[in-house]
Amino acid sequence: MIWLFSGVYSFILNVYLTSIAMDRVLRTGIALSSKKRLKMKITLKISCAIALFLAVFSCNKKTATPEIKEEPRQRIEMVTDRGTIIIELYNENPLHRDNFIKLANESAYDSLLFHRVIEQFMIQGGDPDSKNARAGDTLGNGGLDYRVDAEFNPDLFHKKGALGAARDGNPERASSSMQFYIVQGSVFNDSLLDRAEKRINGWLAEHYIKKDPVNKSLLDSLQKAIDDENMERYKFYNDSIGTLARTYKNFDSYTISQKHREIYKTIGGTPHLDQNYTVFGEVIEGMDVIDSIAAVPTGPFDRPVADVRII
Repeated sequence: MIWLFSGVYSFILNVYLTSIAMDRVLRTGIALSSKKRLKMKITLKISCAIALFLAVFSCNKKTATPEIKEEPRQRIEMVTDRGTIIIELYNENPLHRDNFIKLANESAYDSLLFHRVIEQFMIQGGDPDSKNARAGDTLGNGGLDYRVDAEFNPDLFHKKGALGAARDGNPERASSSMQFYIVQGSVFNDSLLDRAEKRINGWLAEHYIKKDPVNKSLLDSLQKAIDDENMERYKFYNDSIGTLARTYKNFDSYTISQKHREIYKTIGGTPHLDQNYTVFGEVIEGMDVIDSIAAVPTGPFDRPVADVRII
C-alpha cells in the first residue's frame, strides 16, 4: 500500500509542478497562439483528472495477500515380494517423516519382514530382528536405541492405507524408532464408531491418569510389579488404572469428526487407534498389495506362515 501510494503521490506532484510552469507561461505574455494556449489548458485538465483517478484507485485497492504454497509431500517406494507400495509422508509430522526417510536412505528396512499381520486390521513391519529370523522366532521387540516423540494431529487419522508408528506402552506414547504399520481396516457404521470413540477416550483417560501427580504411588507400584516381573501384581494395578479411567474427566475428550466418520463408513479403517498412535503418512498406490499381505495365513503371534519381506 505504501509503495503504491508513494508512486501516485510522485506523479501528482509532477503534474502540479508542470501546471505551475504552464500557468506561468500562459501569464507571462510569451508569444503563443490562442490555439496553443487552449491545447495546453486541455492537457493540464486531462493530466489532473488522471492523477485524481489514480489517487482514488490506489487508496481503495486492497493489498494483495501473498500466496502460501504448501510444501510438497515426500514419497517413499516400498518394494515387497508381494508388489510395490507408494507411500506419501505427511509434513505435519516432521520428526516421523525425517526419521523414516533417514532409515530408508540407510537401507535399514531392506530384507525385513512384515512380522505381524491381522486381516481387516493392519500389517506391521520394521523389526530389525526379523532380517535373519528363523521360523518360529518371536518378533516385535526390536528397534534402535531411541524413540520418536509422539506427533498427534486431529486431522490425521487411521483411514484405510494410513501409515502409523508402532510403539510400546511408554507413558509418553512415543513411537518405535523403526517399526511401522499400514492400516487395512474395515468399514464401520455409526454404532461401531461410537464404541470406537469410547475406546479412544478410555485410552486417553488412562494416559492422563498416569500423568496426574495424584496417582504417583499407584504408578510406582505398577512399575515395581513390572521390574519384579510379578504379573499378578501388575494385573492388579493395571486393572486399578482401568477402573479409574471409567470415571476420569480431567482431560479434553476426543470426538470423531463427521468428515472422518464418513470415510470410516465408506473407505474404512481402524478408528480406535486415533490420537493414541501417531499417523504420519498414507498409501497412494498399492492398496491391492496391502490387501494381499493382509490375507496371508498366519501362525502364533500373527506372524505369517510364509515370510513376507521388504526387498
